[in-house]
Amino acid sequence: MNKTITETSTLTLRPDLLAIAELIQPKEKVLDLGCGDGTLLRYLLDTYRITGRGIELSEQGVLACVAKGLSVRQGNLQEGLGDYPDRSFNTVILSQTLPYLNDPAFIMCEMLRVGNRAIVSFPNWGHWRCRLGLLLTGRTPVAPDLPQPWDVPPRARPLTIRDFGEFCARQDIRITAEIYLQGPHRIPVRRDKNLRATTAIFELK
Repeated sequence: MNKTITETSTLTLRPDLLAIAELIQPKEKVLDLGCGDGTLLRYLLDTYRITGRGIELSEQGVLACVAKGLSVRQGNLQEGLGDYPDRSFNTVILSQTLPYLNDPAFIMCEMLRVGNRAIVSFPNWGHWRCRLGLLLTGRTPVAPDLPQPWDVPPRARPLTIRDFGEFCARQDIRITAEIYLQGPHRIPVRRDKNLRATTAIFELK
């Protein structure tokens, strides 16, 4: 596969976004949910020549996307996904947004309705530092790759790699690929991944 990656875009992309990008095929139709400032979408457009769309709740994020020349609509994910017919996209991405969803089961179902597959990433509260911090301090841990206090809006709901695996099993969602990061570094897919990974990335069908 021939992928032309510019030095500038590679240097400015977070490790988790780079890992997601590696799962994308050239010229796919991609929908990025909670796309933030559009950094990932812009990279995919420039590097993989995808057809990209985004949905973002914050006005600041939408304005940043527009400034990057992206096609992004402002709105709630639960309402925005309903406007798309079945199999409108090859891939639907939900990057670092899962902990903020009120109804993750509904959103996952909608993602797999409008897309042939879904890619989901989230910070892992099962990391050993989170467990040790709770044990030693008695305070709610902050996820290693999401340094946000519990009371700062929008409020995240902690989840672990094991939580997500059990959730997918209950929802009859098939995990077809797994990537685990410890900071910027890949770690092997092993039994201790829930202890070692700070961020998890899954491909779902």
